[in-house]
Amino acid sequence: MSGMDPTEVFRQEASELFEVLEGALLDLGQRPDDRELVDSAFRALHTIKGSGAMFGFDKVASFTHEFETAFDRVRKGEIRPTQELISVALAAKDYIRALIEDPQSTDDIIGEAILDDLKRFVSADQPAAPVVEIAEAPALAPAESKQAGWHLHLEFESHILRNGSNPLDLLEDLCKLGPCFVVPITDGIPFLDEMDPEDCYLKWDVKLHAACDKDAIDDVFMFVQDEMKLTLSPLEHSEAPAPAPLFQLLDEELAPAAEMPAPVVEAAAAPVAEQPVAEQPVAKQPVAKAEPKSESKPEPKSEAKRDDRGIATVRVQAERLDELMDRVGELVIAQARLTQLASSGSDLSIKMIAEEIERLASSLRDTTMGARMVPIGSLFGRFRRLVHDLSRDLSKPVEFVTSGEDTELDKTMIECLADPLVHLIRNAIDHGIEDTATRTANGKTEQGRIELAAVHSGAQVLVTVKDNGGGLNTARIRAKAEEQGLIAAGAVLTDHEIHQFLFHPGFSTAQTISALSGRGVGMDVVKRTIENMRGTIDLSTRPGQGTTVTLRLPLTLAIIEGLLIRVGEGRYIIPLSAVEECIELTAEDERSRGRNFLNVRGNLVPFLRLREIMTASGAPDRHQKTIIISTGETHVGLVADQIIGNHQTVIKSLSKLHSDVTIFSGATILGDGTAALILDVAQLVALAQSKVEKQHISEAA
Repeated sequence: MSGMDPTEVFRQEASELFEVLEGALLDLGQRPDDRELVDSAFRALHTIKGSGAMFGFDKVASFTHEFETAFDRVRKGEIRPTQELISVALAAKDYIRALIEDPQSTDDIIGEAILDDLKRFVSADQPAAPVVEIAEAPALAPAESKQAGWHLHLEFESHILRNGSNPLDLLEDLCKLGPCFVVPITDGIPFLDEMDPEDCYLKWDVKLHAACDKDAIDDVFMFVQDEMKLTLSPLEHSEAPAPAPLFQLLDEELAPAAEMPAPVVEAAAAPVAEQPVAEQPVAKQPVAKAEPKSESKPEPKSEAKRDDRGIATVRVQAERLDELMDRVGELVIAQARLTQLASSGSDLSIKMIAEEIERLASSLRDTTMGARMVPIGSLFGRFRRLVHDLSRDLSKPVEFVTSGEDTELDKTMIECLADPLVHLIRNAIDHGIEDTATRTANGKTEQGRIELAAVHSGAQVLVTVKDNGGGLNTARIRAKAEEQGLIAAGAVLTDHEIHQFLFHPGFSTAQTISALSGRGVGMDVVKRTIENMRGTIDLSTRPGQGTTVTLRLPLTLAIIEGLLIRVGEGRYIIPLSAVEECIELTAEDERSRGRNFLNVRGNLVPFLRLREIMTASGAPDRHQKTIIISTGETHVGLVADQIIGNHQTVIKSLSKLHSDVTIFSGATILGDGTAALILDVAQLVALAQSKVEKQHISEAA
């Protein structure tokens, strides 16, 4: 990370904060009385504002500050966050993201319009609290309240400047509560040669002359409570309010500290001098999650962080993980070659070393693949905003429910899965969920429901998109397929076969073309993308109750368990996750060349002779084997000459010259240095189904 542009580091961290902010705002629309959600949104805003100012994004800091100010009445509980207010706040979040990602193309007029809308929504009875200067803070007469004020002792941790927080800003916010007498304590400042310009050595003694409660003071230091010591005691009436010139003196004394640079560079923290505390400190749980910090130990120079479970994490560039995975793949290939050479020799010591290297390589492979695994919840969170916006645009109230967010999937798979899920969710809301009047007439709840779930199933991950809409109109799909000439009128097809036409390019049953659908583009792209990921897609529907789309995906795209087979002189790999069982081709099956069906425990299973597909030369083996593979509910047999055994398969992509070869999804290198092609299970199943259909047509003729 040391070679990364600090601005790029800020953009990455801001992206995570935007996810937190968006999630909090969307949840706030459902639970408007949840104060923790409001605090979570403000923490994200405060961090974005502070970091933006630190990295030179002045527009971001300024706009976010105005956002906070306009939204302040929500935090104080004076107004409830309505759906309209949440929509404007989400638009403000999008504008801040645009200011960070592409500041040159943002329009200031749009930002001003968003802020005007925010202020309009939060100023129902009275305007939001304006930002006032310190000198303009209203003075409260002692006679107005029995409480004269508060005496505060502030001691911040030395690294607070590096975290984007400025003590002067906090003191300024404190002064908005009433007149303050502020005295900096300089006894902790070291000699010049021992001073770190990135550390804060000052403490402050503050007398606040305001009849406010402790909660108001806690709100000022809400975001830094875990990075400071706050000692609080009541102020006596005999202590007079402070005159304004003392604030100017404070500014003059603290100006050098406010101008200290705060780059993202970790440095050793100076020890904080212990201050005798006679008063009882304010006891309140910190709202920001952070690891406990020790004042006696310097902070390490690293990018390590800890999550809410206390587990340390390190941010690593994705390219480095990809490069590491490539090296592990080469190691697996070299290890396979070493194992083969050792097994052909008689030296026992070489065999023992080969077995040890095989064990270590296998462990390293699993560890590296685990490092690439990402919880799918990082993807699920993106769709909450999509559902929110579509629900509003289509005037269909929709509840969005997710489960299985902790299910892990290869990061490359996560990236490829985003677009297909967008299409499926849009279709579910646009086509699946009925309008409110129709749902009410059918005795359903007015609010539709979209469920997005993920679960491990063996070596696969199942991702399902389920709605409680009207289900698929099988008759309309069939009529459209006949109209486009995809099937003959009167052809006998199962509902499952009819539903597969939805994945045909250009196929759509929409009556009108809208901004969301109607052109027949989307579902064919979804299927092609899923199959390129070596996955499958299944549809199931119940008329009047809804539709479920299930995506079956392998755990990783890099290294898979494969079944090595031989067909003629060539060797091929079948992904082991698709293999159901292996059986021997009987003499009776050999004689039924015209029909190409196997009788597997009373079920007819179509099979393909790989020798015919591969045009293998020479005579076939006397005892041929059949590998039963499956995709969803469809089973197909593949006839091969020999089953060699399991194989750790490092997937290598085929060149563009072989892009027209559809039955292979890639290649791998075997232990003897030769190449073996990886069979595409989905394409082979489709080939078997087309042969069965042709056979049915010829028999009917």
